[in-house]
Parts: sequence; C-alpha cells; structure tokens
Amino acid sequence: MSPRFRFAALLVVALFVAGCSGDDEPASSETTPAGGGAEVVRVPADAATISEAVAAVAEGGLVLIEAGTYPEAVVVDKPGVTVRGADRNAVIVDGEGERAIGILGIADGVRVQNLTATRHTLAGVLISGVHDETGNVPGDGYTSEAPEAELLQRYEVRNVTATNNGLYGIYAFHAQHGAIVDSYASGGADSGFYLGQCEDCDAVVTGNVAERNAVGFENANASGGVLITGNRLAGNRVGLTLTSDYQEAFVPQRDNLVVGNVITDNVQADSPAQAEGGFGVGIGIAGGQQNVIERNLIGGNTTAGTLISSAEDVPSLGNRFVANTFSANRVDIADVSTERAPSNGTCLDGNGFASVLPEAIATAVCPAGTPDISGVALTDVPVAPPGVPFLDVTLPGPQPGLEGDLGAVPEPLPDTPERPATDSLPVPDAALLADRSAL
Repeated sequence: MSPRFRFAALLVVALFVAGCSGDDEPASSETTPAGGGAEVVRVPADAATISEAVAAVAEGGLVLIEAGTYPEAVVVDKPGVTVRGADRNAVIVDGEGERAIGILGIADGVRVQNLTATRHTLAGVLISGVHDETGNVPGDGYTSEAPEAELLQRYEVRNVTATNNGLYGIYAFHAQHGAIVDSYASGGADSGFYLGQCEDCDAVVTGNVAERNAVGFENANASGGVLITGNRLAGNRVGLTLTSDYQEAFVPQRDNLVVGNVITDNVQADSPAQAEGGFGVGIGIAGGQQNVIERNLIGGNTTAGTLISSAEDVPSLGNRFVANTFSANRVDIADVSTERAPSNGTCLDGNGFASVLPEAIATAVCPAGTPDISGVALTDVPVAPPGVPFLDVTLPGPQPGLEGDLGAVPEPLPDTPERPATDSLPVPDAALLADRSAL
C-alpha cells in the first residue's frame, strides 16, 4: 500500500464496518446445522441481501448469490464461509462510487468466488486479519506489539472480477495460507492485486490478469513462501512491485518466487496515475530482499524492465534474476538505489544479453552478486501521461466463471494452499491469458 493512502484507508474501513453489522437472520430452506444457521443460504430466495445471508449462514456454509446488482458492503465474519456468485459476470457487488469495500473477509477460512466487485472507494475484495472483537479495523493497521499472533488463517479469492475500485481490486492483508486465483483486476488507483503485511505468508497468486491499474500486483512486507506464477501483469503503469514499507509491520519484504509470468507493455495511459509517478516499469523492487525472479517474459516497458531501488533506509539485497526473457525494454535491469541504502548481492544467471545500469550488474554472477550499488540515475525517462479517474477506466469483457456444482458446499480450505508445479515451467508465451484481456 502506498504510505499516503494507508491510514486514511483503514479509518474508512473502520467506519464502514461499524455500520454494516446486521441483526436480521432470515429463514432458509436448507437444513439448519447443530451449531446454528443454515448450511446454504440463497440470495435473494432465502435472504434479500448478501449481508443478511451471511448473518443467516452457518460456519463453514455457503452463501449462493443469483444474478443481480447488489449495492451493499458485506462483512464475512464467520469461519469457513464461502460467498459465491451463480454467475461471475452477472452477480455484481456495486459500491456506486460511495462505499469503501465490496466484500470484507475477517474470519479464518473465508472464500470469495465467482462474482464481480466494482466501484468501491477502497477495495473490491479485502481479506484482513486486522480487526478487533467487534469487527472494526483499527486505524494503526495492527493492534498489539505482537502482530504475528493476529494473522488470519486460510483464505481464497477465486474467479473474481474487480474493476474500477478506488485503490485496490483484490487485497489480502495480515493473513497466511491463502490463494488468489483466476481473477481479474483493472482500474485500481493503487494496485489491481495486493498482498501485504505477513510473515511466513504461504500465499499463492496464480492465473490472474491485471491491466489498466497503477500497479498490477503489489507486495509490501509479504514474506515467506509467496509464489507469484502464471499471471498476466501487462498494460498497467507498473507491472509488479516488491517493496518494504515502514507503514506496515514485518519490514523488510523478502523471499518471494516470481516465476513464469508475462510482465509486458506497462505503458497504459487508460489507468489511474501511480502515486509515486511510476510509468513504463515491469518490475519494481524497493527494499525487497532475497527474491527470485525466474523465467518471466519482461518486455516493452519504456522506463525499465526491472527497476531496483532502496526504500528509505532499507536496501534491496540478494535478489536473483534467473533465465528471464527480456525484450524491448528501455533498459532491462536498472539499479537506482540511494547512497543511504545501497543495494547489494543482485545476481544474474542465464538472462541472455540483458541490458543493465550500471554495468557492474552485468558481471554479477550468482550466487555472489554485486557489491554495493548506489547513486545511479535514470535520465530522459518518459513522462507519464495524466491519470484517468478510477471510475472512468475502460471495463473488461466477460470473464470465465467457476466450474462445477455451484450449489455444493465446499470442503474446508486446506492448511496450506495448493501450489502449482513450477520447476519445469518455460518462459511463457506473450499470449498467456490474453483471451481474458480487454486490451
């Protein structure tokens, strides 16, 4: 999350959640489990709104939403609940440019599937382990001196479309053992997808398309077991960022595997302006450490394929670039770290004839990598075009829906998300997931 947005954004969440709890528990046609609530609650057949359905469903149950537009802000505060649309493109949770969050999951084991969340001022879908006993999200972002004790456990966002949301499309924060899969995000003024503030995250981000965002995928202080693979992060202002940020817990960011993604042509004018003015960047690493960037297609980025920098006094350390294909970037890998926090240990292995700045990177063979690098500047950087208001960014076409029996209550989420095999993945073709793109 960009620092200037964070505290105001979380305050909005707190105010919003406080006003969203409902006491009505409509009857359901489904059998009522012993623990109370119905196993399946259908909207609108059993409950007029999604929020009423969440109030009526049992822990581990299913809220199944029929086609329609739902102008509401939903809080999922029961463990193991799945909120699922019957039609991804026709079930629309609409913030109308006024409400902060479409669906906020604050319970372990929550799933959000097969629907569209649009026109919210903060996020389309937010999964957050940060909340107090009343469900409010505190303004300081975490609530104790031991934030690691409060991490939400197990979550999934699958086949969700998030468009034209004020800051984030799909956002997972302070949570472990989760997955964001086969989803689409555009029009995010901060990022389409966001993963933040977790240690031993054990998170999988795969099969997603991000375009027309300020940043396609953003990671701030999400470290340990994060796999970002098989995504299309193309046609944003910045494709992907790995950043350390003192506005969140668990500095520094470290230990992500970014493998087999298309990160191309991040020069899209039909997008909100990026907070730091970034444009034409494939991958930005700011204070990120011990990340592996491997077998990605990184091309057509007019500032840099990869831009390495420091984040205040946090250096970028030990990042590895392995067997990537770089093409038609202004420079493939550039390091502009400050003298206050020089980078160190960047290394290259099998990236072809990648162009670099400074030249010391060219001889940085793994595992040793570079000595300290600082004080280099990019010159003649293209000027970013004016930003587009998030509500005005072009909408995508229909997106593929969830397959299978949509009325079936799923088994509980596993202790750890399924991880796609990546050892033999080739560099992807430029057409990866292009059939889901609106560009």
